Amino acid sequence: MSWTRKLLRVNLTDGVIREEPLNMEWADQYIGQRGLATRYFVEETDPTCDPLGPDNKLIFATGPLTGTMASTGGRYSVITKGPLTGAIACSNSGGFIGAELKSAGWDMVICEGRSPNPVMLHIVDDKAELLPADDLWGKSVWDTDKLIHQKLNDPQIRIAAVGRSAEAGCLYAAVINDLHRAAGRSGVGTVMASKNLKAMAVRGTQGVSNIRDPKQFMHVTAEQKKVLADNAVTGQGLPAMGTQVLMNVINEIGALPTNNMREVQFKDANKISAEAMAEPRESDGKPNLTTNAACFGCTIACGRISTIDQGHFTVENKPEYWGNSGGLEYEAAWALGADTGVGDLDALTYANFVCNEDGFDPISFGATVAAAMELFEEGAISTEQTDGMELRFGSAEALAWCAEKVATGEGFGADLGLGSKRLCEKYGRPELSMTVKGQEFPAYDPRGVQGMGLTYATSNRGACHLRSYTVASEVLGIPEKTDPLSVDGKAGLVKAFQDATAAVDSTGLCVFTTFAWTLDNIAPQVDAACEGGWTAEKLLEAGERIWNLERDYNMRAGLTGADDNLPKRLLNDVAKTGPAEGKVAGLDEMLPEYYQLRGWTTDGQLTEETRSKFGLPA
Repeated sequence: MSWTRKLLRVNLTDGVIREEPLNMEWADQYIGQRGLATRYFVEETDPTCDPLGPDNKLIFATGPLTGTMASTGGRYSVITKGPLTGAIACSNSGGFIGAELKSAGWDMVICEGRSPNPVMLHIVDDKAELLPADDLWGKSVWDTDKLIHQKLNDPQIRIAAVGRSAEAGCLYAAVINDLHRAAGRSGVGTVMASKNLKAMAVRGTQGVSNIRDPKQFMHVTAEQKKVLADNAVTGQGLPAMGTQVLMNVINEIGALPTNNMREVQFKDANKISAEAMAEPRESDGKPNLTTNAACFGCTIACGRISTIDQGHFTVENKPEYWGNSGGLEYEAAWALGADTGVGDLDALTYANFVCNEDGFDPISFGATVAAAMELFEEGAISTEQTDGMELRFGSAEALAWCAEKVATGEGFGADLGLGSKRLCEKYGRPELSMTVKGQEFPAYDPRGVQGMGLTYATSNRGACHLRSYTVASEVLGIPEKTDPLSVDGKAGLVKAFQDATAAVDSTGLCVFTTFAWTLDNIAPQVDAACEGGWTAEKLLEAGERIWNLERDYNMRAGLTGADDNLPKRLLNDVAKTGPAEGKVAGLDEMLPEYYQLRGWTTDGQLTEETRSKFGLPA
């Protein structure tokens, strides 16, 4: 059965913690993690609630395969109403704490209310308590992690925490676990800090012993690990180069957003690529990349561990940054680099370290800095607003300075912490914000990869690549090649990716496995672990149900079909270079077909027939 069949409910207002049985009828419909936690969240939370008020809830959720021997079975998600978007937020993370929570015997933890004082949640197997955390408030994630390990005297405990940026109200603050893995997008860390919950520390010793058919599970997981190992992407590309393998590829096809998406190619892409990370530096003879790293149970190991040249201007007097920490992923390298025009690899790595240390999303941060740089160059803001710093595209000094300011929320850092939508609105140039539903774009320009335009516009959590990674098909040819410059068939492609991804996110597995696996590879693993007769068709149906449930919540929260849109820059300004030269994003051609395939009205509302088909709550 694989689920632990129980959840932990933590009322932060009155300090009461209690165990509850898991709703197995819902588990059969929504699987776990993203799907099941969303079902609980929708049932218990008013869609109109203030994301940073006590009525919002915060759920840490594992999937049925989290903590098992299935490859990549270390995922967990944080589900809430996001302060950046006002929409439902589900942020997925790897590392080790998800498996630790499952090993402690819990499928999910629901946090509600608001503590009157800073606290941390301490879980050891069946025992859970709230401990005072006044001494941790005002500390970075790294310092918090160190202090908790000392306080609890347990070197094996796993910790998820928020940093100073979340305390300061940065709207895209993350929950950081295991020092540099992150539930990174939509401001889930901001919600955690608003509840005065500084950290969750978990120690689990029970393991996952309730597999439905252990012998079959061992057989199918071993079989599917071989599929991952034999695949060029999951067996070779990602272990060797990480997601950064994409930097030069996306730049060459003319889909690398540059200088706040004014351009589609970056002249210095090669300087911030995976290849550059592996090259020895001229200054000290050492490469930026130290090694790769894996999350719990992962056989892919795409993670990066990096070091910065000790003589680099960002760290020359900061020995705390000389050691190894989480290195650049493609999305972070793009946002901090190409989007701001900065081609200094060590400066990007430093900014990424600051994001890790103080817990904020490097994608939203980098894109917000890019918007601020355009505001500065357009004259909408000046050094009077920016505390004397000249925010110009290509300035590594400005990038590092901005990261430090957002970490503490001081001065112009408070403006940057608003995200690009609110920042650009504040200074009278809303059109310079490259966002959907208030969330900043990831690293693919939809003029060069058309399916991603529809993906961004319709994503339930605002602009996001991991809700429907059509790049797999349009660029990499997985599972089949489609033309990135054509809009034909993209509505069906996006829907299929959205539904399948919702299912994968709910199992406890990493979506990166789908470079090699389809649901036909995943279903036998879920079925061997869980009761319920799990097939690829059942998983896909659950994924579609989850997608519609999220959409329905957002509509109740006040979003409409008008929010399924893209910035005018992408709809009106053609790509100036590369294979996509002369192209704009063809959203208007794709959206009506997408609504039709979804069974929604022409203005994007769920029909009663669709609601009934998936048994959505009234």
